[in-house]
Amino acid sequence: MTFDLMHIWSSMSVANKAITLILIAMAVLSVAVTVERLLALSKSSRISREFAVRAQKPIEAWDLDGLVALAERHNTSNLARLFSAMTKKLMLGIGRPDGGMSPVDLARNEATRQQEQLGAELRRGMSILATIGSITPFVGLLGTVIGIIAAFQAIGASGAGGIGTVSVGIAEALIETALGLSVAIPSVIFFNYLTNRVTSIESALGRSAGQLIDEMEYRHGKREEERISDVHAQREAA
Repeated sequence: MTFDLMHIWSSMSVANKAITLILIAMAVLSVAVTVERLLALSKSSRISREFAVRAQKPIEAWDLDGLVALAERHNTSNLARLFSAMTKKLMLGIGRPDGGMSPVDLARNEATRQQEQLGAELRRGMSILATIGSITPFVGLLGTVIGIIAAFQAIGASGAGGIGTVSVGIAEALIETALGLSVAIPSVIFFNYLTNRVTSIESALGRSAGQLIDEMEYRHGKREEERISDVHAQREAA
């Protein structure tokens, strides 16, 4: 015996209908989060590539003001935000030679903080995918159990039996499990894909930050350390 969707829906109990609607809502939410993250990551990566190309000129000329201005024009880029924060900290340290930390160390610490913040932003919403992927099979199983109980109660109330009668109710109940798995499997796949992509972006940000720190060390490292040492020596002499 075959059933269309309307027949299946009409034969479900109120509890099973509620569970079905919950699973459908989770499926829609999973797709929405995935699409939003894909678009956001793609846009940020594209703008970051553009920024990386344009940033070569101010970095080679060591034009810190120009680098910050360029980064602020690309403020939707994770790389630009990272470079802007690091450069501002370096400039702050250069402007305060009597500070306790060298400008490069200030920039390095800021890079660590920014990478942690950017990593959290990159993973925004991904916990929803993980939750949906882990609980929807159990939600579907709950619907199946409720459906089977309802099927046997209906058989007991009517007094009708036989494999045909039982199989109809069980088949309709098992649809809940199938629906739960249909939501969970893509959600897990999307979550793993996005996790790998975010990890790749974080690695690229770390490499870029390291390269900028190396340039800062070359430009300011020893000179700033010597200047800070001279300031401390003058204070002690005074």
